[in-house]
Amino acid sequence: MLVCLTAHQRSTPFDSLERLSTVGDELAAELSGIHDSVRGAVVLATCNRFEAYFDLADDPLAADHEGDAALPAMDAALETIAHAASMPFRDLREHVDFAHGNQVAHHLFSVASGLDSVAVGEDEIAGQVRRALEGARERGVTTASLEHLFQRATETSRSVKNSTRIGESGRSLVRLAVDLVTSRIDDWGTARVLLVGTGRYAAASLAALRAVGAVDVRVHSPSGRKKFANREHLVHVGRSDFAAEAAAADVIVTCTTTAAGSFALGAMAHADARAGRTDAQVIIDLGLPRNVDPETALLPGVELLDLETIRLHAPVDEAETLLQARDIVASAAQRHAAARRVHEVSPSVVDLRHFVQGLLDEELTRARRRGDAPEVETALRHFSGVMMHHLIARGHTLAAGGAGSAWADAVRTILPDAAPAAPDEGE
Repeated sequence: MLVCLTAHQRSTPFDSLERLSTVGDELAAELSGIHDSVRGAVVLATCNRFEAYFDLADDPLAADHEGDAALPAMDAALETIAHAASMPFRDLREHVDFAHGNQVAHHLFSVASGLDSVAVGEDEIAGQVRRALEGARERGVTTASLEHLFQRATETSRSVKNSTRIGESGRSLVRLAVDLVTSRIDDWGTARVLLVGTGRYAAASLAALRAVGAVDVRVHSPSGRKKFANREHLVHVGRSDFAAEAAAADVIVTCTTTAAGSFALGAMAHADARAGRTDAQVIIDLGLPRNVDPETALLPGVELLDLETIRLHAPVDEAETLLQARDIVASAAQRHAAARRVHEVSPSVVDLRHFVQGLLDEELTRARRRGDAPEVETALRHFSGVMMHHLIARGHTLAAGGAGSAWADAVRTILPDAAPAAPDEGE
């Protein structure tokens, strides 16, 4: 059984998201061992969401109430996540959504396709979904069900991108932020820009800045790395020059990693560096946790856009395009559900094959003892093959329609000494 816990920008206060942002995807390894029923876990942590996906062992006694069956494991997961994020358990539980069954596939496919993002159709989310699976795989905590789920999510995101106009302009949070502040910038070509951070989001930030015509872009790495600046032919700003460069910049874009409660750009230090200046300066804080002290916005001439502000100004996409994309996601989720249901009857298919093959072998042995013509063996093999094809095809059809358990029960009833098949630990 697949279940997921998700906290995202629409249902979770920004302060809570900020705390959850300190929890990395390495938590998947710990979550995979929180309860006996948990077989695997994948954590997806981005600047606008924290999600944990689980593969739980099925409880045959709770088939009609699988959501209830997952509650003990999910309570244990919430306890672990709350502790890692230094959050009260009750606060986390209040703002986390819970999904199970095929709701999980529909949700993840929407996320991977950018339909659940602040900037609908954003570029980065598909890669983040892929890396979340890779991280869990490296830690050995995925299962076949989680692998299939995330792989189908990646395929669905490609279908949405190739079949609709969503994301055709290469959307991202930084592009949305740059668009929001463009009206405040007289000429991007002459604006002095300071980019703080050289991690994964730095390249997307630089691309967005260059797309609007920014030329004078300087980069500061809090850790002192120069590789990104050298590769992109940017002026590297060292630690000793950072305060002065930050004070002189027309635009500052921060996209680095900071510990909760600490800032790459502090209000007091920035006030001292600006030394009473009142000229206009725009700061775009893309960090979660925040990179910039919120009190910086109180300084004369400074305008601060953080993720919460950007989210409030996110545009609503065209209804027709969104509807088309959501139809693709819904269809993909339905196909995924049908495939999972077909897979659930696989143990009974194997049992049926073994039973029929055993009968066939016995009849072939008798035919050879009797000295029957070779055509008899050919006919027996053809008949058993046709019979198996129709029986299995019927089972797959019933399974795809949600009645696979009835077919599997019938197989177990007619086969001698057949016991309910144990669930595949890889699934």
